Amino acid sequence: MKTERVTLLTSPEFKSFLTKEARREGVSVAELVRSRCEGRQGADQAMLATLSTELRGTVKQAKAALKRGLDEANAVMADLRATQAKQAQSGPRRKSRKNAGTRL
Repeated sequence: MKTERVTLLTSPEFKSFLTKEARREGVSVAELVRSRCEGRQGADQAMLATLSTELRGTVKQAKAALKRGLDEANAVMADLRATQAKQAQSGPRRKSRKNAGTRL
């Protein structure tokens, strides 16, 4: 049961802010102050917490997908380098002489 009174002096701007916040949340200024000081979440704070949790999960998935993609790209690059090294060791290729005897 609420039986104690607290008097708080603020600037007019801060009082206006408290009034607007309370109106936006559909509560009295006293309830707004109590809920914020007691650590209870308002609807916006609860939604933000949910979205933050979802975002962290999505970022984790994106990082894993990016790592897989980079690993795959590095493997392809390694294969290409190995193929190029083998070709360099076997010497230069000769061009086909398919039409060597034909003159126009």
